[in-house]
Amino acid sequence: MRAFPPRLPDQPIFYPVLTEDYAVKIARDWNVPASGAGFVTRFAVKRSFIEKYDVQDAGGRSHPEYWIPAEDLAAFNAAIVGRIEVVRSFP
Repeated sequence: MRAFPPRLPDQPIFYPVLTEDYAVKIARDWNVPASGAGFVTRFAVKRSFIEKYDVQDAGGRSHPEYWIPAEDLAAFNAAIVGRIEVVRSFP
């Protein structure tokens, strides 16, 4: 993949997380029960884009993430370097 899909109307924020452990927790513990599957991805984003956003603490130091407004997702996708790689999948 080279881009993330547009957000749904009830999803105003895109939340890329910064650690694989946190991504695994989301995919395995939240997404699988909610939808039957969860995926952990790895990708790089141009520093010139991402430095405009602060790292957010989503409930603990082990849960760092960015909060990208849905209206900025096209620019976020354009700033992805290379491909989006799926590194883990659940179940």
